[in-house]
Amino acid sequence: MPNHSIVELIRRKRDNGELTGDEVAWIIAAFTSGEVKKYQMSALLMAIVWRGMTDGELSAWTDAMLHSGEVLDLSAVPMPKIDKHSTGGVGDKVSIPLAPIVAACGVAVPMMSGRGLGHTGGTLDKLESIPGFSPFVPPAQFVPGLTEHQLVLAGQTETLVPADKAIYALRDASGTVPSIPLISSSIMSKKLSEDLDGLVLDVKVGKGAFMKSVAEATELAETMAAIGKRHGTPTVAHLTAMDQPLGNKIGNTLEIEESLDILRGGGPADMIEITRTLAVEMLVLSGIARDADAAFSMYRRVVSTGAALAKFRDVVEEQGGDPAIVDGTRPLADAPHRHTLRARSDGFVRDCDALAIGMAVVRLGGGRVAAEDVVDPTVGVVLAAKVGDEVAEGDELATIHYSTPDQLASALPLLEQAWATVPHPVEAPPLLISRISGR
Repeated sequence: MPNHSIVELIRRKRDNGELTGDEVAWIIAAFTSGEVKKYQMSALLMAIVWRGMTDGELSAWTDAMLHSGEVLDLSAVPMPKIDKHSTGGVGDKVSIPLAPIVAACGVAVPMMSGRGLGHTGGTLDKLESIPGFSPFVPPAQFVPGLTEHQLVLAGQTETLVPADKAIYALRDASGTVPSIPLISSSIMSKKLSEDLDGLVLDVKVGKGAFMKSVAEATELAETMAAIGKRHGTPTVAHLTAMDQPLGNKIGNTLEIEESLDILRGGGPADMIEITRTLAVEMLVLSGIARDADAAFSMYRRVVSTGAALAKFRDVVEEQGGDPAIVDGTRPLADAPHRHTLRARSDGFVRDCDALAIGMAVVRLGGGRVAAEDVVDPTVGVVLAAKVGDEVAEGDELATIHYSTPDQLASALPLLEQAWATVPHPVEAPPLLISRISGR
């Protein structure tokens, strides 16, 4: 690979010039090896935030990150391989029931997930609240795990897409996170490294999401779907609402409880709706279901018969977790204290602010501000009223699960402002906004 001048390339991008595919490949390789320094990559990332990327640059950037380390070879898995990714929200535990539901229908799901940072929770943190569960699955174990169980619940390994891991940490520290090209290439490089036959994206939009407007969420979804198409991976995206939390439970062990409710055929209506919608999409995309009606029948069957719950139990046990948690014979760890938040007036809930509630859970110790922060899996918030619900003065809005009085005192101001009521009825907003296909 020819050598280039990183300073020259930064200047060209700063001045709205275009980088060639060879230049992009060199940048990623040189940064991964240490030849390009962190401060130089930070400058280039800021230029990308300002100037964006052309389609050619974005394709080359994603491809270079994808091949910066090991890429899974799942060709030996004798079934279609489909994964799902969410851009992150408050109470978004959908991956946990969704993956075993789809796997129980006969689709291989090599689900690689991440940790929470800021106000959004992480699937790995939730799974690790199950005693003993380990998400550290080496690449060599994916094929046997998928062949036997149709499901692996893993974190990103050190050898898969190492450039993304290094660049992601740098973006967080350099104020270059809000860039659609950088977000989309980060997500898609990890997903494309899984050797998938198809990918379903859940792009969150609203107060509790990174994308605040439908316009920018649509642009992100279209960008990722186009990347998938260019790399030969059919990709479908759903835009879903995140102005209020998803489900009723926010916090790691609490969200595992609600996930198990879904797998047992219960759970809140919004969680059921989005889990069912994404499951149907994955089953149709895989080709295992001929259409949405057939996919829905498969979904209903594996939930009603307990096959999906059994699938989750098997994988939890396979990855070192306590199966008694899934069986319901042993409870998850619980926070020692409760505080009830009550309505101050009669009316109808107009706002149940996902961002405020997510940040309150962080203040309770249930999330991270920095990557090295230690998370308390037991704390969180259980919602009793959401948008559209009628409440009377003194009615419960939420129950706060907390460990120390100081944490409660820190979180309460956010939670007390998270709900707003009005005297007239309010219609709950739709959860599903739009569907975008890159097939």
